[in-house]
Amino acid sequence: MSKRKKRSFTELVNENKLQILRNQAAIEKIEERLEKKHLSKAQ
Repeated sequence: MSKRKKRSFTELVNENKLQILRNQAAIEKIEERLEKKHLSKAQ
């Protein structure tokens, strides 16, 4: 059994970013959350 290489934080962030970019539903959810946040700050 080979030992798995421990990934750095940067590698994990990049991997997560790629997964999100492939998932359109996640992108829309994030956009909605940001939109609500900006609208609440504008009021």
